[in-house]
Amino acid sequence: KLVSSENSEDYMKEPGVDFAAQNVAGLVKLTVSISVDGKTMTIRTESSFQNTKISFKLGEEFDETTADNRKVKSTITLENGSMIQECKMNNVVSTRIYEKV
Repeated sequence: KLVSSENSEDYMKEPGVDFAAQNVAGLVKLTVSISVDGKTMTIRTESSFQNTKISFKLGEEFDETTADNRKVKSTITLENGSMIQECKMNNVVSTRIYEKV
């Protein structure tokens, strides 16, 4: 479950995502599943908008294509039982914090 998203408005504005799309993004209900295979984690996100899949190693930066087709650099870590994702695009950084429900 997403519990915090810092700087997401500036992050969405950076690539020119219009206001309507920003509002829809906040309303879409997501189903997220996480699997682990050795040192590689995979996150699958399903919604009525689009399904995505990313695979990565904790603490290592990787290239990600978002559901709205933006190209970003992401790093995911685990801290105090939370999964923290830092996304970078140009000079804008957004941090999302997820907790298991």
